[in-house]
Amino acid sequence: MKVAKFGGSSVANATQIKKVCDIIKSDDSRKFVVVSAPGKRNKEDIKVTDLLIELGDTYASGKAYESVFEKIVKRYADIIEELDLPKSLLDEITDSTKKTLESDEPDEIKFDAVKASGEDSSARIVSAYLNKIGIQATYINPKEAGMIVSNQPGNAQILPESFPEINKLRDREGVLVIPGFFGYTANDKLMTFSRGGSDITGSIIAAGVKAELYENFTDVDSVFSVNPNIVENPKEITVLTYKEMRELSYAGFSVFHDEALIPAFQEKIPVCIKNTNNPSAPGTMIVAEKEQNGNCVVGIASDTDFCSLYVEKYLMNREVGFGRKLLQILEDEHVSFEHVPSGIDDMSVIIRNSEFTPEKETRVVERIQQELQVNTLKIRRNLAMIMVVGEGMKSTIGIISKATNAFAEANVNIEMVNQGSSEVSIMFGIEEEGLERSIRSLYKAFFG
Repeated sequence: MKVAKFGGSSVANATQIKKVCDIIKSDDSRKFVVVSAPGKRNKEDIKVTDLLIELGDTYASGKAYESVFEKIVKRYADIIEELDLPKSLLDEITDSTKKTLESDEPDEIKFDAVKASGEDSSARIVSAYLNKIGIQATYINPKEAGMIVSNQPGNAQILPESFPEINKLRDREGVLVIPGFFGYTANDKLMTFSRGGSDITGSIIAAGVKAELYENFTDVDSVFSVNPNIVENPKEITVLTYKEMRELSYAGFSVFHDEALIPAFQEKIPVCIKNTNNPSAPGTMIVAEKEQNGNCVVGIASDTDFCSLYVEKYLMNREVGFGRKLLQILEDEHVSFEHVPSGIDDMSVIIRNSEFTPEKETRVVERIQQELQVNTLKIRRNLAMIMVVGEGMKSTIGIISKATNAFAEANVNIEMVNQGSSEVSIMFGIEEEGLERSIRSLYKAFFG
């Protein structure tokens, strides 16, 4: 029994949806199907979810929204017409989207429902086409599936009581097609996961039904060891552990949502990343444990748009509670942090720029100076983080030496290094302008 999740590129148009249904038809064990909203048909195209966000913003501002609405309807109309599905399906999707938009719900709840309509419409279309080609299929709304989530618009979390309800889906006949990205609160309010949350839905369903395999179909044959936009023809990764994939996805690998593996990880369900356009390719397996052979480094990931908050105070290490007080100030200002490398008399907090707005920066700086009496306080922006990832690195001699030599060969200065308690990754902070040189040099050092 498998759960197959298909991303936005896999349902972007009728041609792709036909491929999806052929994949489902080719394997009777693919009983549970989770779909995203239609993605880009080409590089210049717009994702349906982005159009829906624009629709919600336009409607909320009181401006004329009809042109955006028509773009969305046209996407569905083209798909439904080419699949030769009943026009009544388009009417149903159109009416449902408009009803959601004009509802009396508070704006943040309504906005979640508008965003989620993309996945919901995809599921209805895929289910209808499966039935058309002779496969018994049923559209299952997340509420019916038992997806009970926390009351956090745009950032919902699955609740433990969901899993026994989801497990009941095993008793249903035929293929069940479930929209990703959202669930319902105990009070029947629709809430979405964070962006890219269809991956989360797939993992939750896999955990709930205790699937033998969770297949995540995307538009690449496998996970690469490094960004192929930076390094030409990089090495493919055939097997990864959950921990390695979690580190890679957090640090900029766009193949998988960084929260998505958690439910599958908890149930030790293997995950396979496969290509909708080349389903016979073996893909990348993600497992709980793997045998170590050869190079312990499996991948190099990176992300940009970070800043560092650096504080220095003489005898900081003797001041009980200093770190807690610093982080408390950030918490009070609703600023989340990513890393906290520290020394005896100094401490850095790595924060995403989007979290640390100029207004928050001003308040945080004032409070640190007044409450902590530091000797030095510096803020640096335009930083990039690079993660060298692989199980067994902590016990392998020479990894950091090899990495630092690679930075030197790329003529890039390392601003910070953080391994800390992680056994599967080492983080390097550098200025953004040296990112691509560093990635190429690191790839050469670890993969040849």
